[in-house]
Amino acid sequence: MSPDAHPRYPHVFTPFTLGGVTLRNRIFVPGHTTNYGSRNLPSKRHLAYHQARARGGAGLIIFEGIRVHRTSLGREQGVNAYDPAAVPKFAEIAGAVQAEGARLFGQIIHLGRHIDGNYTRTPSWGPSPLPWSALAPMPHAMTRDEIAEVVEGHARCARHLLRAGLDGLEVHLGHGHLLQEFLSPATNAREDEYGGAEENRLRFPLTVLRAVRETVGDGVPVGIRVSVDEFLPGGLGVADMCRIVPELARQVRLDFVNVSHSAYVGTYSISTQMADMSFPPDTFRHLTRSMRQALATLPAPPAVLSVCRYRNVAEAEEALAEGMTDLVGMARPHIADPDLVRKAQAGEEAQTRPCIACNQGCAGFLALSQAITCLANPAAGREATWPAPERDKAPRPRGVLVVGGGPGGLEAAWVAAARGHQVTLWEAADRLGGQLNWLRHMPLRQEFLGLVEFQIAQCERHGVQIELGRRADVAALRAAGADVVMLATGATAVPAGFPGGGSGLTLQQALGDPAALGERVAMVDALGDWPAAAVAEHLADLGKQVTLLAPTGTIAWKIPIYSSYALRSRLRDKGVRIIAGHGVHAHAPGATVLEDLSTGERTTHGAFDSVIAATPGVADDSLFRQWEDTQRDAPDTPAILLVGDCQAPRTALEAVYEGHEAARGI
Repeated sequence: MSPDAHPRYPHVFTPFTLGGVTLRNRIFVPGHTTNYGSRNLPSKRHLAYHQARARGGAGLIIFEGIRVHRTSLGREQGVNAYDPAAVPKFAEIAGAVQAEGARLFGQIIHLGRHIDGNYTRTPSWGPSPLPWSALAPMPHAMTRDEIAEVVEGHARCARHLLRAGLDGLEVHLGHGHLLQEFLSPATNAREDEYGGAEENRLRFPLTVLRAVRETVGDGVPVGIRVSVDEFLPGGLGVADMCRIVPELARQVRLDFVNVSHSAYVGTYSISTQMADMSFPPDTFRHLTRSMRQALATLPAPPAVLSVCRYRNVAEAEEALAEGMTDLVGMARPHIADPDLVRKAQAGEEAQTRPCIACNQGCAGFLALSQAITCLANPAAGREATWPAPERDKAPRPRGVLVVGGGPGGLEAAWVAAARGHQVTLWEAADRLGGQLNWLRHMPLRQEFLGLVEFQIAQCERHGVQIELGRRADVAALRAAGADVVMLATGATAVPAGFPGGGSGLTLQQALGDPAALGERVAMVDALGDWPAAAVAEHLADLGKQVTLLAPTGTIAWKIPIYSSYALRSRLRDKGVRIIAGHGVHAHAPGATVLEDLSTGERTTHGAFDSVIAATPGVADDSLFRQWEDTQRDAPDTPAILLVGDCQAPRTALEAVYEGHEAARGI
């Protein structure tokens, strides 16, 4: 190592040359869908987003999947480069990223059969008439002419992106998109020269790679993103891909291989693609090691890039020091904090906003076809209007009182203080964190606590005066003399009553004393979100016999597919029984009456020692209403703002956003 090497991260902060392009360090931002496009072109929002991450220290940014054909657009936000109108917009983004010292590659892609065609009024395209899920449309089996169209689309996009000044290209051969669909025997049932034997299934991807390489020449970095394991019965596994990828590299010059995994299929596989906090961080590292070994047999091995569940620069340093990879990619951590590389270089890691792999603002919003955001970082995607709070000083410092120390109140407090306000925070309990403190009981959900720890540290750093065990009433609010009062008093859990008698336990009651539940537990999931599902899984981990009742017909319907398939797989492995279309009509010790909601038939079960009924709770807005009743017309009345669940019970995503937004507005 050089004597000038970074004292903590010498491998991370060593420059690396990738296909002739020198990167200032070995951290990259992988291509990830943002839904920031406008009329199928890059937007100013893209520019501000990527510029912030370049300014934050990333060595390389790979622009999200750039569509090569109309049948791959999917939605209005999907970005293409086959239209010449994209060239000046990409040029502006490339210039902004490069001016900050980073490099910009473009990822070119056809998303294949999982594009339903409703937006463009076209059929889905795929190798064979096999839908990706039971709810998906039947795809059209592509003709030879259509295959040729997509090949030319890749070449056209490559030309346009080079004209725009991008530094390199990544061809997407993974994640169950079109080229992988042709590669995989699980999705390719063709009987022509593009199906059957492996050499036939390689034909289309190889033709695309040759077309791209011939278009850009040898002086431009070109690589591929691949799924080294589809996690799919009958699909491609590690041994297959460690044979296929070196063969691709023998036939077409590849400068890098970006190692990923999964297929866009309605099974467990898709939930590995953006693995949430239930997956240990090192779950997928073996895939990179295997591919590294396979490529090492080549005379001139491509560089290896590694992604998924790297949470910070320290973990990247470990992988690089081991020699398993040349570059480490972090998408969600860069969504959570665009400055994470710069902070690590400056020794300011403690100030990094953590990615908690909750998948609520990123994957969750993707599933809704919305622009991505981040539970931990509400400013993600709003960089042009919400710079770092320290750089967004308030025009006039004011006295601010925040009542409630949950995630919404903590966010409001530290952001307001960072903007220059004098902030006091009152919390009635003896611990900050609010409802998130219940997650201390649940090992698979504890990465959430990293967010609370960050918020508390930021409050301390910016001088927030914190008072624990401090209850608020109208007189106390008046006496505080604040210019602005933010109420973040949350919601109160309320036991659900059953029509025929009895009531269920709240989630908090269940977590407070699991031993008192007995061995046989029924849970009614009327929320469809993580709280009910996570508690059910936790109780199963404790050895309980758990039955999950789904009155709506399915459990966890609000959890995006990027997590829900893995959740269902774990529940199955842990013996959790799911009864769809049923609810609890009545409950008494030794006799629980279930109702089939489709027929109204009721049956009595003596098999449950306890019943938990998850409900949203009730907004605790009593303090605000008392204030409105007694102080509304009083002189010198401070502004009152409501944040989070005291408006309506929802999730931490909304609470943190509203706390952040309120602090930006004063």
